[in-house]
Amino acid sequence: MIALPLTTAGGEELTGISGWAVDVMERLGGPGAGAIVALENLFPPIPSEIILPLAGFTASRGDFSLTAAIFWTTLGSMVGALAMYYLGAAFGRDRMYWVWERLPLVKTEDLERTEAWFARHGTKAVFFGRMVPIFRSLISVPAGIERMSLPLFLVLTLLGSLIWNSLFVGLGFTLGEQWPRIEPYADTFQKIVIALVVLGVSWFVVNRVRAVAHERRRRP
Repeated sequence: MIALPLTTAGGEELTGISGWAVDVMERLGGPGAGAIVALENLFPPIPSEIILPLAGFTASRGDFSLTAAIFWTTLGSMVGALAMYYLGAAFGRDRMYWVWERLPLVKTEDLERTEAWFARHGTKAVFFGRMVPIFRSLISVPAGIERMSLPLFLVLTLLGSLIWNSLFVGLGFTLGEQWPRIEPYADTFQKIVIALVVLGVSWFVVNRVRAVAHERRRRP
């Protein structure tokens, strides 16, 4: 097969992560797409919102089918998630408590409440977490620490990843060389999620500092 130039609809040559990803997918086919998505799970700074449309774009060029793109990217998501799950399991609950007790501004009760929340809502967190930037990778770690049932974890990961991957791979396949049109929307969504996380952490820190100051004032 003659290699087609890696360009967008505007004639711009693909460079950086985009150019590298398409090159890997063209050389290795569907397994290459799966390997990149697995890396994205292990290294969240690699944005799946860009990699997945690129897999669809590469499929639209005839390097592999749309079905193969969805299959391999979803398999890659599961492999990456499983690696993070075992990382959490290896770290373990005892080590987590040991580290937590040495962190400033936190209490053991906070971690206990978090564990209780995960026990009640862990299935939803793992399923919907597959469709949230950054958390898509990180949610596997507490699942491993809490030793969520592995078959259940895999099923939830499969379903959540299949929905997310099918959406973005399908968009990339449909838009073809116009796939960059997806990027601004995905980038905005990711920024909103990050902003909410920052606000949540800030709220926690401010309230905890106030609580510590209040306790000190009450001491004789």
